[in-house]
Amino acid sequence: MISRDDFVTRFGGVFEHSPFIAERAYDAGNIAEPLTSGSVHGALVAIFRAASADERLGVLRAHPDLAGRLAIAGKLTEDSRKEQAGAGLDRLTPAEHARFTELNTAYVTKFGFPFIIAVKGLGKDDILAAFETRIGSDRDAEFATATAQVEKIALLRLQSMLPET
Repeated sequence: MISRDDFVTRFGGVFEHSPFIAERAYDAGNIAEPLTSGSVHGALVAIFRAASADERLGVLRAHPDLAGRLAIAGKLTEDSRKEQAGAGLDRLTPAEHARFTELNTAYVTKFGFPFIIAVKGLGKDDILAAFETRIGSDRDAEFATATAQVEKIALLRLQSMLPET
């Protein structure tokens, strides 16, 4: 059986900067071996969904802005850097970057957390279109969408680390 420390070290970053999810999943005894992307995802998501609204908001707020200041400064987590680069967000024109910055600012002002989307398989135009659509949502709908996207990002990260179920 994997130790708690090893589990948290390996999976504590799956939910961006939120190791408490891996800690609680391990402590709940819901970790079955062999570890698969599906089984670990199920255990982590159960904890994420059971977390308080404030804790889930904290997880959302732990995500970086897309093509934002952390990306420019080279301070994204390795997972976030790869995800954003895979979608072409590291190769924006100045006009595209200005649009992302404008949308990021408006979105955070309206909702209190950054725009979150699982970018794998998407291009910058797809992301911008989703951004422009979702900014018109109400806060409850957008909170639900953002948390669903966080869960999808976690699954994609786990699928790159572990065999499928």
